[in-house]
Amino acid sequence: MTPEEQDLVMGLVFVPGEGRRRTLDEVLARFGGSDGGTLALRLLRDAMERRDADDVAMALIVKAAAGASGEEFLEPLTELSRADWHTRHEDVVRMLGKLRSPKAVPALGEAARRVPEYLEWDENRALAVKAIWALGAIPGEEARDALNGLRDAENEIIRENALKQLARRGEL
Repeated sequence: MTPEEQDLVMGLVFVPGEGRRRTLDEVLARFGGSDGGTLALRLLRDAMERRDADDVAMALIVKAAAGASGEEFLEPLTELSRADWHTRHEDVVRMLGKLRSPKAVPALGEAARRVPEYLEWDENRALAVKAIWALGAIPGEEARDALNGLRDAENEIIRENALKQLARRGEL
């Protein structure tokens, strides 16, 4: 993506007190698309193929702006959740959680235990907490079992959040 294209996509980000500088239609017109979800998926796959962390961020912005949440995003988001070459793991985990798919459970369970190098400073374990809450929103025994597997985690924040999600689900 060119710097101009990235600036255009960044205009989709809502800024409190200012709103958005661009519309999804403007972005679609620039990229020759008619559907935000289709464009987001195309941009995401292209960024992943090139291992371009900045363009991954741009594709995720388009996905969010388009409100795209189809099952077609499961595979690329799962792959991104495990990749170490970008810094958008929290966004990816949040998006996986919104899919509410049992197929996302293994990736979310891994994200709850994994600390990417760029997040080693985060004592609050925000990525893990987001992954645990995403697991809590997914129905079924796979998610329940993953949460139960986190109950005995060494990290207190992980343990407490897993227990909260199990309690919220009525499974304690």
